[in-house]
Amino acid sequence: MDQQEIHARISHILLNPEAMFRYRTDKSSLSRAITLSEVVFHSVVRSVRSKHNNAFMALGTNIVQSVMFVMFFYFMFTVMGIKGAAIRGDFLLYMMSGVFLFMTHTKTVGAVVGAEGASSPMMQHAPMNTTIAILSAALGALYLQVLSMLIILFAYHVAFTPIHIEEPIPAFGMMLLSWASGAAIGLVLYVLKPWLPGAIGIISTIYQRSNMLFSGKMVLANTLPGYMLPMFIWNPLFHTIDQARGYIFINYNPHVTWWEYTVWLTLIFLVLGLMGEFYTRRSVSLSWGAKR
Repeated sequence: MDQQEIHARISHILLNPEAMFRYRTDKSSLSRAITLSEVVFHSVVRSVRSKHNNAFMALGTNIVQSVMFVMFFYFMFTVMGIKGAAIRGDFLLYMMSGVFLFMTHTKTVGAVVGAEGASSPMMQHAPMNTTIAILSAALGALYLQVLSMLIILFAYHVAFTPIHIEEPIPAFGMMLLSWASGAAIGLVLYVLKPWLPGAIGIISTIYQRSNMLFSGKMVLANTLPGYMLPMFIWNPLFHTIDQARGYIFINYNPHVTWWEYTVWLTLIFLVLGLMGEFYTRRSVSLSWGAKR
């Protein structure tokens, strides 16, 4: 670069000072996709590490929570003497199938609801936006739950008894559907949170706590009496857990649940959430928190 070209560039900057702060946009779709993937990856890492400074400690905490849930229900069913009446097969695997999907769904709802909003300081960085924040929160929750599940199942398979899953791919699909439904429900709550911050916090907590009873992780849908079924049938997690057990155990065939219900509910909540997110992102301001 010769001296004349340097002077020309300096003159251009002096005449157009906004050019110094202009964010360069990528031209091709491939470069935009690579940039988006890189930002999402780093956001997922940040989301996972936000649970604990050490990523291994965050994973270990999640594993301990899952194991404690499984052991609590195992001993409760043992004391009540109804362990053998639940299902013909590995009872501990039966308990884990419910706990894993329950943890995936509720953790994803909480992660998406707690994602950073449009007025967050992180949104001042040009590549960052609320879509990336929501996506990274959901993917971070899925990463932790899938890794925890694989580690627990591997330890159980090696240390205790070999496990057999009749149809592993559809069973894992039910876990992904539990994650997707949790992300969609969390997205709707996320876009309502700036408008009703106190109420949405309470609603989110009530929904996550209600899944302790009405997710079906402790009961089989086929054995529920007719008067109790309406208490569970509204819950998308109830359908995915019951369908997953149909794929895991050869002796169980779900009759009163449909995975299609969860798919349609997920799509409806996803569309409503995306519409609400677009509207909220246009309306939100930096002074939002001070006004509410």
